[in-house]
Amino acid sequence: MTHPVRNFVGKGRTGAQEMAAVADDVTVLHGGVVVTMDSGFRVFRDGAVVVARDRIVAVGHSADILLFYPRAAWKVDLAGRILLPGFINTHVHTSQQLARGIADDVDLMTWLHGRIWPYESHMTEEDSYVSTLLCGIELIRSGVTCFAEAGGQYVSEMARAVELLGLRACLTKSIMDCGEGLPPNWSSCSTDDCIQSQKDLYEKHNNTADGRIRIWFGLRQIMNATDRLLLETRDAAQKLNTGIHMHIAEIPYENQLVMQTKGIDHGTVTYLEKIDFLRSNLLAAHSVWLNTAEIEHFLKSEVKVSHCPASAMRMLGFAPIREMLDSGVCVSLGTDGAPSNNRMSIVDEMYLACLINKGREAYITGTTNPTVLPAETVLKMATINGAKAVLWDNEIGSLAVGKKADMVIANPFTWSMVPMHDCIANIVYCMRTENIESVMCNGRWIMRDKKIVNLNEEEVIASAGKRASDLLARAGINLPNRMNYV
Repeated sequence: MTHPVRNFVGKGRTGAQEMAAVADDVTVLHGGVVVTMDSGFRVFRDGAVVVARDRIVAVGHSADILLFYPRAAWKVDLAGRILLPGFINTHVHTSQQLARGIADDVDLMTWLHGRIWPYESHMTEEDSYVSTLLCGIELIRSGVTCFAEAGGQYVSEMARAVELLGLRACLTKSIMDCGEGLPPNWSSCSTDDCIQSQKDLYEKHNNTADGRIRIWFGLRQIMNATDRLLLETRDAAQKLNTGIHMHIAEIPYENQLVMQTKGIDHGTVTYLEKIDFLRSNLLAAHSVWLNTAEIEHFLKSEVKVSHCPASAMRMLGFAPIREMLDSGVCVSLGTDGAPSNNRMSIVDEMYLACLINKGREAYITGTTNPTVLPAETVLKMATINGAKAVLWDNEIGSLAVGKKADMVIANPFTWSMVPMHDCIANIVYCMRTENIESVMCNGRWIMRDKKIVNLNEEEVIASAGKRASDLLARAGINLPNRMNYV
């Protein structure tokens, strides 16, 4: 355990004076199972974490912590509950939350051209704000403290919502400068406009909301990006020391089109390697249709991957996650957007990631291997790997001294998690969203005892329902009747 006084040395103060001053700002969470996800992957059976302002200042056994902090301003008795690092969802479309249910059971191109792009292109700024609020509520309820936005049109409204929610986020604008099927109000965006608009957003919003918001560059997909857009985005992001979020190798058609138009022997990743686009600040969403050589390209360039199990199973296919992890590629977890998943729960994605990849192994090898993607690996994907994927692992992803106080309290004393013989296995295989009780981000509670702190949840839900219906009508999207409604 790190001694608390050593972390806050006040000029001209004695150790006792410093302890008294610090106590006013200190919260001690004790008496819980503390899953640190630190470099030693320590789990304290009766552990405690000390928070001062927005940082973790001590982690250790409850008895030791309480001895050092007898006069802490706030003490939270966890009573055996589980304390975890906040989960990190590395692929989210917050602007698509109002489109939940409008694109089920259709192929990807119909999903994109016939449903999602008409929907997104008819959104207003206020629609985007409400959609992000609704999405944020679901993220918080599943224990997420940080997410990577995959791209929407109104980043300023996303930022406004994120600031209110209290979450941490890497926000991007959805950028496209070519391609078939684009709505008229999108197809007029030039490459120069695409690049400049992202630079402007970076200037306006990066490092705002007490440092919780970072602005990344977004590329929708290779089918909607010229080479100039790809390379200038690469250079601009590198100059600003920020990330790039891009959908990569989602479906076979994408690879086939790239092979036909670019004259290469495989697909998207092969071409991106050829033009020297791959970098360590690239977050590659999905990455389902990769071959062995392309996995090596990712490894060599330190590209990070967001695995979205539910979304992949709906429309994309089996990603080679085991091969990526075995090779050393950093793989994290995402939910994707509501129209391609419906459930924005990273808790569900952990469970699915374990099962889907065990099933895939049996399918491709002809024999079962239940050891593929064990629970501890998947929990790592949702925490420290997620932090690496969003380029924030120096401050989040584990419970360690000096890191930001992004934490989740889960109640294991419910029918879904009792008995708890193996804490880590129970978190991944048994835990449900309902087990998440409280969430802290940047040292502040954003959900306490299952109540969202910073906004009126019922008002957001009511507004979202009305706006979603109006938006669907404006977009002219008519959904088929699946049964005989009377």
